[in-house]
Amino acid sequence: MTAAHWLYVIGVVAVVATMILRRNVVIPCVIFTFLIGWVYHSSLVKAVQTIFNASMVAATDLFSIFLIIGLMVAMLRSLSQTGADERMIGPVKGLIVSPLVSYIVLALVTLVVSLFFWPTPAVPLVGALLVPVAVRAGLPPMMAAMAVALAGQGMALAGDVVIQGAPRLTASAAGVPVEMVLVRGGLLTAITGVVALVLAYWLNRREIASFRDRLAAGEVAATAEAALAAERAEKKVEAAPGVTSFLAVFTPVVMLLVIIAMIAFRVLGGDASALLGGAAALVMMVAVLLTNFKEGFDRMADNLGDGLVFAFRVMGPIIPIAGFFFLGSPEASAKILGEGAPGYLFDVGRRLAESIPPAGFLAGFGILIVGAITGLDGSGFSGLPLVGSLAGALAPTAPEAATLGAIGQMGAIWSGGGTLVAWCSLVAVAGICGVSVLDLVRKNLIPVVVGLVVSTLVAILLL
Repeated sequence: MTAAHWLYVIGVVAVVATMILRRNVVIPCVIFTFLIGWVYHSSLVKAVQTIFNASMVAATDLFSIFLIIGLMVAMLRSLSQTGADERMIGPVKGLIVSPLVSYIVLALVTLVVSLFFWPTPAVPLVGALLVPVAVRAGLPPMMAAMAVALAGQGMALAGDVVIQGAPRLTASAAGVPVEMVLVRGGLLTAITGVVALVLAYWLNRREIASFRDRLAAGEVAATAEAALAAERAEKKVEAAPGVTSFLAVFTPVVMLLVIIAMIAFRVLGGDASALLGGAAALVMMVAVLLTNFKEGFDRMADNLGDGLVFAFRVMGPIIPIAGFFFLGSPEASAKILGEGAPGYLFDVGRRLAESIPPAGFLAGFGILIVGAITGLDGSGFSGLPLVGSLAGALAPTAPEAATLGAIGQMGAIWSGGGTLVAWCSLVAVAGICGVSVLDLVRKNLIPVVVGLVVSTLVAILLL
């Protein structure tokens, strides 16, 4: 462990402490990025450059998420200017009648879509169509974000029982059949998810009741309608009733066709996000041209600019934060500091792994902690070879190795895939729902940690 490693550990502790104090963590991330660059290069000039390089690497990695948020927001604004969004969600209003029903529907739909297409494309799809309806039924935007995050970024991604990318990585590193990790991982992520979702709703029941009361009293509705009315007054569009009705039908049909195409052509992951983002751009173009062909050329550019401004305004502060944590990954660290730079977070994880006993509670919770630490880089998947190898080395039999590997997989992906890391695709959830990603992380912390503890105990005692 070098001085830079210890600086990284101190930096992580400082970031966690700052979050507990309910303050933004950009400043400590910038400070420790600078210090690590200074110690590693022994140069003040290089240290200053490290701040920019870290942010640049993070921005490059996260831009696809920013872009899809911007495109979806731009599409929704194009629809809202004509009133098509109101008509589009009209038939769904009667089905989602309460905060609890909204919460359950959001979680289930997100889970199903994420299992087949991964959470990144699922979030804007579910968020654009269902979150506004859920909020109008009395579910606070933060609770909508928690439902989507816990079901998609957590439960679906950590088990990955359909696409099976995560269990294959873990199983190959542990030297066990993928089926053994698949079954255990699916069971453990289901337990973690159910516990987290139930606990999240229960812990926030007073906030839900308060939001519903303010909604009934017209306070929340007045604010929302005033903002919407102001936007429409500023960018008033005279659309024929037939155009508004057409757009209200055309948009969900296009989204349905996107889902069918994903299934038919096995479009997954980043490719699925690209398909969804491209479809949003096309819907936006059709909306502005049908509404007013002459002004549509300018309105398309304006709405796209507004969407991207929204994405960067809400998510921009995440870039320097992600830059600091990207120093923990060997691949990203080499891009930031230069060839041969260590992955500080992974080195710390390996050092901790050396002190884990081969069996029992300490082994189970030890590998869970190592997995969670590797997830702090914002990937979740990058730590799976480490926890898989560790599980294979510790366990004397294949079933035990598969169980330990599944526990480590839970820790890595629930943390960094993720629900507890603000610099991963969780920013898409927060952006679509219009909440602070750091506040979302704080809200997720207790339910997710309790869920992981319960599932780990089940694994140790029963598997």
